[in-house]
Amino acid sequence: MSILTTLTRAWLTRSFKPFRFTNTYDNTFDYKNTRNLGLYVHIPFCRTLCDFCPYCKYVYDKDIANQYIEALLKEIDMVGRATQEDKKQVTSLYFGGGTPALLAYDIKRIIERINKYFIITEGIGIELHPYDVTEEKLSLLKNAGVTKISIGIQSFQKEYQKLLGRQEFDCIAMLESLKKVPFETVSMDFIFALPNQTVETLKKDIEFAFANGANHIALYPFIDFTFTKRNFNKMSNGDKKKLLYEIVDYCHQKGYARDSIWTFSKHGTSKYSSMTRDNFLGFGCSATTLLEGQFKINTFDVKEYGQRIDNGILPTALTLHFTRKQRKVYYLFWSAYTMKVNPKDFHGFFGESLERNYGFEIWLSKILGFVKKENGQYTMTTKGSYYYHYYEHFYTLSYIDSLWHLMKNEALPTELVIR
Repeated sequence: MSILTTLTRAWLTRSFKPFRFTNTYDNTFDYKNTRNLGLYVHIPFCRTLCDFCPYCKYVYDKDIANQYIEALLKEIDMVGRATQEDKKQVTSLYFGGGTPALLAYDIKRIIERINKYFIITEGIGIELHPYDVTEEKLSLLKNAGVTKISIGIQSFQKEYQKLLGRQEFDCIAMLESLKKVPFETVSMDFIFALPNQTVETLKKDIEFAFANGANHIALYPFIDFTFTKRNFNKMSNGDKKKLLYEIVDYCHQKGYARDSIWTFSKHGTSKYSSMTRDNFLGFGCSATTLLEGQFKINTFDVKEYGQRIDNGILPTALTLHFTRKQRKVYYLFWSAYTMKVNPKDFHGFFGESLERNYGFEIWLSKILGFVKKENGQYTMTTKGSYYYHYYEHFYTLSYIDSLWHLMKNEALPTELVIR
C-alpha cells in the first residue's frame, strides 16, 4: 500500500482510521431526497477479453446473457420501488461494461424499466466497441432513448491496436454509420503513455476523431493493474508528464475545451462522463452505488448475482460506511476530476464552508501553482492536473486495485480493510 495515499488520506480526514469494507448491506436504499443522483448499469459481456482491461467482464454467452438481463430488471425493480408512487428525478443514465451494445436489443427494455421509477434529465449514454458502431445498432440505441455514445477506439494507429491486443476494425464503415445516425454527444476514448508514443501520434488520433464525427474525446493514461497483463514496458513518469503537458497545450491551442482531467470537447458543450456525480445508484454485477453515507459494490460473479436477485436480496458484496471526513475527501477527489471545485456546491452538499474545512490545503495548492480562483470557484491548472494524475495513479493502485482484485477472486468476501 502506498505511503503517499495513506498519509494524504490521514491528513485530509484528520484520522488514521482506515477504509473498512464489510459484507453488511441494506436491502433498501433511502435516496428519495438525494440530490444530483445519477444511474449506472453494468453489462459485463464481451466478444473477447482484452488483457489490459480491469473491469468486470465475461465472454458473451447468449443463455447467460439472457438470464443476466432478467436479473438486472428485477434489481431495478427492487431498488426502484423505494420511490413508491413518485418518480425520482435523476441527472443521467450510463451503460458501461463490458460491451453493452452486444445486448443492444435489450437496452430499450432496460431503459423502459428504469423510466418506470426515474425521470432522466440530462440524457442517456452508452459505451461502444468500434465493431458495434453500425447503422443498425446505432438506430436501435437511438430509438431506445440513448443520446450520448462513447466509442473505445484506444488508438487509430495499427501498431498500438496490436500492442493492446485489439483487432482491426473497419474505420470507414464506422464513420459512415456515425454520419447516418447522429447523437448529441459522440465521444472517442484513447489510451496514452504507451511505449514510444509521441504527441505527434496522439495529435493524429485527436484530429482524426474530431474531423470524423466526434465532438468529445477522452485520453486516459495506461494504468498497470496487478491483475491485468501487458507485454510492453511502461512509460516513465517523466516522459508521461511531458506528454500530458504537450497534449494539454495542443488541445488548448486548437480551442478544445478541457472539461475534466482526461477529456476535451470540440465546442465546450458536449460532455460524456459516467463518474462525476455527487451520488449514484448502480445496477448489475460489479456496479457501485454512492450515497451520502455509504459506498457499496455488487458482486463481480454473474452466477452469484442472479442467485441473490432470485432470493429477493440485493447483490451487494461489500459496503463502506463513510465517516463525515471520509465522505468530504471522496467528494473533493471526484469534484477535482472535473478540474473545478465550487465552494457553493460543497456547502450545498455538506452544509459547511469549504474554506473552513480545507483553508490551509487550498492556500498551499495556490502557492504551489496547482489551483487558482476564478469566478468564485477553484480551477485546477495544468501543473495541478499532472499531480492530480500522479496521486490518482497511487490511489488507483492502492485502493481500486485492492478492491477489484479481491472481488474478482471472491464472489462474496467478508471484509476488506484499506489502511
